[in-house]
Amino acid sequence: MTTTDHSTSFLTDLVPYPLRRRWAAQGLYRDLDLFSLFEEQARRSGDRIAVIDAEGETGFGQLHGLALRLAGGLAEHGVKQGDVVGVQLPNSRLSCVAELAVAALGAVLLPFPPGRGGKEAAALLAGARASCVIVPGTHRGHDYLTPALALTRTLPHLHTVVSAQRTDHAPCLDDLLGRAPAAPVRPDPDGAARIMVSSGSEAAPKMVAFSHNALATGLGAVVGEVLDPGERPRSLWLVPLSAAFGSNATVGTLVVHGGTLVLQARFDAAEALRLITRHRPSHVFGVPTMLRMMADDPSAATADLTGVRAVVVGGAKLDDATARRAAALFACPVISTYGSSDGVHCTISDDAEGAKSGRPNPAIVDIRVVDDDLNDVGPGQVGEIVARGPFTPLCYVGAPHLNARYRTPGGWVRTDDLGRLDAEGRLTVVDRRKEIVVRGGASISPLEVEQVLVQLDGVRDAACVGVPDPLMGERLCACVVPAPGATPTLEDLVARLRHRALEDRKLPERLVLLGELPHTPTGKVDRRRLRTIACRGLDAAD
Repeated sequence: MTTTDHSTSFLTDLVPYPLRRRWAAQGLYRDLDLFSLFEEQARRSGDRIAVIDAEGETGFGQLHGLALRLAGGLAEHGVKQGDVVGVQLPNSRLSCVAELAVAALGAVLLPFPPGRGGKEAAALLAGARASCVIVPGTHRGHDYLTPALALTRTLPHLHTVVSAQRTDHAPCLDDLLGRAPAAPVRPDPDGAARIMVSSGSEAAPKMVAFSHNALATGLGAVVGEVLDPGERPRSLWLVPLSAAFGSNATVGTLVVHGGTLVLQARFDAAEALRLITRHRPSHVFGVPTMLRMMADDPSAATADLTGVRAVVVGGAKLDDATARRAAALFACPVISTYGSSDGVHCTISDDAEGAKSGRPNPAIVDIRVVDDDLNDVGPGQVGEIVARGPFTPLCYVGAPHLNARYRTPGGWVRTDDLGRLDAEGRLTVVDRRKEIVVRGGASISPLEVEQVLVQLDGVRDAACVGVPDPLMGERLCACVVPAPGATPTLEDLVARLRHRALEDRKLPERLVLLGELPHTPTGKVDRRRLRTIACRGLDAAD
């Protein structure tokens, strides 16, 4: 029987309920909670491999049993239907088990990757009113347990901390996995199931709540776009499963399509190539930076990558140079996706004229391009991208100001992304509004400059940010990771950018050379940190 819990009543659905029910009537929603869907897969799949990680292989039946036992252990520690449970674990079978155990209890998952600092983790747990958090203990030299335990004394809702490592101070994950299995709860499929956390590449991370129906339909369709009909994929996930892009793994790949997950605890280019050679995944999911690092790795020359049928890229816009290198490395299609933790998605490909665009899938979201008053602009005109559809989230969590800023009365989500729709409904993404650099009143797209920079000889990686300027307001600074043996200068880069027909007003006026670009825990370029680094680098040069 489906039950409803009101402890998460602050997670209000901002999409009109009749519209949700219309999608259900159209067959877009199955009206089943995530654990019920997973149980269907487990019954059909039995011992078929569900997860491959550093510890070996785990079958669907074994994963099902582990999830119910962990659910029983969490229940013994007071976790109940409607509670929010934070999970901060690296990619492994245990991160999948934790995700499924939370679903089995009818609780709400709040996943965030190791690497989120103590202050940021505290803000997430506080804003989501989490009652429990599962942490790694000590991971890669960082203590996650002590700060989490301290939060139980300051956050009124947080009462339980579970550690993946044995300790005298908190319940151990292994012990909870030995408890009697819980009886699965059957929550309202339109109720909250997961809180996605944005990457925080531009601002403080946002939390966005999604229902069971939205996740199953949206993530299932996102993964389905790169599969053959009825295919059970074998997918290598290089991004954290706790990231918005990584949410397609457990729900979209394993639960909906009955696929197998090949997991790497932390991205390492050489190890990723070894995993592909050994386990022969059909699909590889990563961000552009990861593809560049794999192509640069010496072992790429001898790795057997012939099993890969498609490389799927998300998290950041895929530039032409990286796309070409990845296609050459894997000898298969490289599929670029535009999406975000706000429930927005569109697969992007080259059209007949060579422009990157895609037609939104109405089973996921409808997309419009609007002006500042939310009126549709004409075909080919640039405006803000807004989206609404079966995958649209309930609301922003713990942030009424974000709901007021980004949600419309009809349930549309404002993205702050700039794009245009052509007469055939194909979307081209132009840039993020927040990343636009305004130099003396003129707007410059950093992305446009970056896409040319990374194609230049001597440039291994690059990102552009605006740095303060007393005269012009901002000037464009190119932050460049040189290729081995190269020492590019600003004058040289500007000359070559100009030779490639980049307009003078878009040319960078500052240059900072770096050993590597800073990245968020989800693999995106951390532009907040990059601006700080750029300003410091320029100050030191002066």
